[in-house]
Amino acid sequence: MKTLLAIAALSFSTLVLPSSTAFAQTAPADPLETSSVTIDSANGSHQFDIEIADESDEISYGLMNRESLAPDAGMLFDFGNPREPAMYMKNTLIPLDMLFISSTGSVVMIARNAVPGSLRTISPGTPVKGVLEINGGRAAELGIEPGDTVRHAIFGNDAAE
Repeated sequence: MKTLLAIAALSFSTLVLPSSTAFAQTAPADPLETSSVTIDSANGSHQFDIEIADESDEISYGLMNRESLAPDAGMLFDFGNPREPAMYMKNTLIPLDMLFISSTGSVVMIARNAVPGSLRTISPGTPVKGVLEINGGRAAELGIEPGDTVRHAIFGNDAAE
C-alpha cells in the first residue's frame, strides 16, 4: 500500500510540476527582430510595424508586461509549421486583438479585445501559421475581418520578395 501511495504521489508531482513552471516566463534576453506587415481589407491596406516572435521563449512571453502599444504596432508570432495555438493574456496589461492567420496569409479568426490578465484559452480551433497581436479594438476600427490578407515574408506573399 505504501508503494502505491508513493507511486501516486510521484505521478502527481510529475504532473503538477511542469504546469506550475510553465507560468514562470521571463523576457527574452535579446531584442526581437522587427519588420512590418500589411493587411489588405475591404477598407484598404493597413501597415503595422511589428516585432517577430519565432523562438519558443519569445512566443511564450509575447506582449507580457507592456504598458502600451503604438496604434500601428504589433507582434507577429511565427509558429513555423502550422499548429493550433492556445493563447492567453497572463501578465498582459493591455487589451489585444489576436488575428489568427493561415499559411497563405488569410485571417482565419479574430479574437477581439482579449481581456488583460485573463487565463482563458483563446484558439481558432484549427492549425494556423501565425498570430498577429495588435491593440484591442484596432481591427474593428480599421474594418479588418476574417478573410482579409496579411502580407509578410513568413506567408510567402510579401510584395518585397
